[in-house]
Amino acid sequence: MISGEILCLLMFFVAVLCLLAGFPVAFTLAGVALIFAGIGHLLGEFSLSSLTAFPLNVFGVMENETLVAVPLFIFMGVMLERSKVAEELLDNMGRLFGQLPGGLAFSVCIVGALLAASTGIVGATVVTMGLLSLPTMIKRGYDKPLACGSIAASGTLGQIIPPSIVLVLLGDQLSVAYQNAQFQMGIFAPDTVSVNDLFAGALLPGLMLVGLYILYQIGYVLLRPEGAPAIPEEGEPLTRGEFWARMAHSLVAPIALIIAVLGSILGGLASPTEAAGVGAIGATMLAGYRIDERRGLPILIGALCMVGLLILTSYFDLRAQRTVITTTEWIAISAAVVLTAGLTFGVLTAFWRTFRQVSDDGDTVLASVAQSTMVVTAMVFVIIIGARMFTTVFIGFEGDDVIKDFLHQLPGGTLTAVLVVMLVMFVMGFFLDFLEIVFIVVPIVAPVLLQLEMPDGSTMNPVWLGIMMAVNLQTSFLTPPFGFALFYLRGVAPASVSTMDIYKGILPFVLIQVFALVLLWYLPGVATWLPTVLYPGF
Repeated sequence: MISGEILCLLMFFVAVLCLLAGFPVAFTLAGVALIFAGIGHLLGEFSLSSLTAFPLNVFGVMENETLVAVPLFIFMGVMLERSKVAEELLDNMGRLFGQLPGGLAFSVCIVGALLAASTGIVGATVVTMGLLSLPTMIKRGYDKPLACGSIAASGTLGQIIPPSIVLVLLGDQLSVAYQNAQFQMGIFAPDTVSVNDLFAGALLPGLMLVGLYILYQIGYVLLRPEGAPAIPEEGEPLTRGEFWARMAHSLVAPIALIIAVLGSILGGLASPTEAAGVGAIGATMLAGYRIDERRGLPILIGALCMVGLLILTSYFDLRAQRTVITTTEWIAISAAVVLTAGLTFGVLTAFWRTFRQVSDDGDTVLASVAQSTMVVTAMVFVIIIGARMFTTVFIGFEGDDVIKDFLHQLPGGTLTAVLVVMLVMFVMGFFLDFLEIVFIVVPIVAPVLLQLEMPDGSTMNPVWLGIMMAVNLQTSFLTPPFGFALFYLRGVAPASVSTMDIYKGILPFVLIQVFALVLLWYLPGVATWLPTVLYPGF
């Protein structure tokens, strides 16, 4: 007789094999789970009655307010990609750093970080930088692996630097896992971990990665200066004032959007979903402004009104349905009404322009962005539902107890358990997408890991664990043979760049990310310090 423990392990490996064979993720997870549920029922190891609550599980996904941020952040990223922000940033950063040895590589890293904090769309970032920067870097004598590695690695920063879709999905999974872990420890008034906490925890590690990338590039320049030469300025030199005006033009909009979205989340002014709504509107206004800057005044007024509303909401209670409202509050409410009118006019102007402007694919900008958002969002949510089915059946086979016993029995305690999980996720990243790893691995191992004791005697911090997983998942975009960043770059790289150049180029950056994981183990405060400062009750 095959036991439930063996069935749950077989189910896991069959699902992985089906994914490697190329079957659709969502249907693989749900289909394999249902097949094994039937087998388990026939063998007397699984009760089909445990699936009766699954529709409620699906409704729970539908009603999850945090997950509403996913389509909004996708919309924001795609709209910004259509507004040509990256092109202008790369051009001006190239002028700023290009005359330094390795300057173009530094520019790629900095632009990658800025785009990560404003768009978070890996494919768009890698493709844009690959089209614009890679031919220039090769033409100027840059070592091909260095150029390819810098572009691919910088393009994946959107997975760790908030606001990030990975962090939203990971935060949702960790929230459930953290509560389950506390219930199993006998804590029936559990603490919570939110996406806000994860965003705050990811900021410093994300910037640390950018710094490590640049340090590697500096070391490369010092050892092999011929592989990253300085670029002499060509053409008509810009006057200092004109140059800084161009820099301000390219930097102000994305930085303002970063402050509005990320600042409102970290400052506690808005939830990730509310901030994502602000980001989607802000990205649309930016796109509308770039379409016709000569008639950009209505949109600029709308943007200023948005800033004014954010300031008002941080200092005043603007709810009008109250018994007692002071004169000052009535003035603030009246000002908010006026600002809302200005913002509405600016937003409608931007939407009208994106509705009329034809994009490169022959459709209007707004229609193209909406279609891309719908496709990606549908994919994400179908995967979530399939993963919930997989987890339900896995737990029905008592697979969570199998994992718990295995991790607890490992020699070396918490260090070995974390190392094994990180290694499994790293190896899976060679073959699977980050979404598949998040929804297969995290619900299974996170409740167990979050009960383990750290070297200082405390239980494992969920934010620290989430950031460790996020940095690890970032490598899945860079590791062959199925790293998506490699596919994106291969698709736009010149014919003179070989696939081996790309593989050689990403190797140092993958090692840097592994080194970052080691640093986070020994310096957990890099991930936990900022949430502690921003949220004193954390």
